[in-house]
Amino acid sequence: MDELDGDWDLQRLSGLLPPLGGVRKRIRGDHGSTILPIGVGPPFAVAGHELRYRPPFTMFVDVLEPHGDGWQGRATVFGRTFGEFRMTPRAT
Repeated sequence: MDELDGDWDLQRLSGLLPPLGGVRKRIRGDHGSTILPIGVGPPFAVAGHELRYRPPFTMFVDVLEPHGDGWQGRATVFGRTFGEFRMTPRAT
């Protein structure tokens, strides 16, 4: 999914997500990881416009939709939305 390739800054919009300052996503082809201020966080597989987290976090899926120059995301657990966020291209 080349359109998702890159480094993305995250912004919490609503729901039960924690503040996302300093959190980003690094996506390369069909895989990626969440980058936390303290280091690398949970890895995920890219499937279309979904980020499907790897074990032990397989119950979590981020569902993405294009939004401006980035993406609007819904964080889900067991298919139910628990928060929304925005991903914007990281300035290089």
